Amino acid sequence: MRLDAFPVVDERTIVCVQAGNVNSGAFDPILEICARAHSYGAWVHVDGAFGMWAAAAPGRSHLARGVEDADSWATDAHKWLNVPYDSGLVFSRDADALRKAMSVGGAYLAQDEDRVPYQYTPDFSRRARGIEVWAALRQLGRSGLADLIERTCRYAGQFAEGLRAQATGC
Repeated sequence: MRLDAFPVVDERTIVCVQAGNVNSGAFDPILEICARAHSYGAWVHVDGAFGMWAAAAPGRSHLARGVEDADSWATDAHKWLNVPYDSGLVFSRDADALRKAMSVGGAYLAQDEDRVPYQYTPDFSRRARGIEVWAALRQLGRSGLADLIERTCRYAGQFAEGLRAQATGC
């Protein structure tokens, strides 16, 4: 996203920034976009399918600068943690907005003031996907997660260099 081309928006707008585009790896200028969008009252969401994990790696965390200023974030645990495909994570600064977006209702569904799990997930019936995510993070720890990210980025860079060398005949 180009900050110089950012349009005038309002409080009815959701601005979706990318943290690590799936195809290119590119990061939008999140810090600056959050400041601009919030000055208009807009909501900022970070699509961090890959890139949110960069925040866990000291050598790459600068790429995710500004994500803490967003209103909501989503990432895919299956992309780097090697957990089941349907292990997406969503975080929101506004718990009520998350509940409203993810909840379903019906007269036959008993509800009370306690946290009702189906009000916080798009799937009404699902298995406990969080267990695999927790187990992977627990096993890796902070340093293991940082190493995993740094190592795979290093391998991707080596792969890109190999392709570039082959394309140029070097």
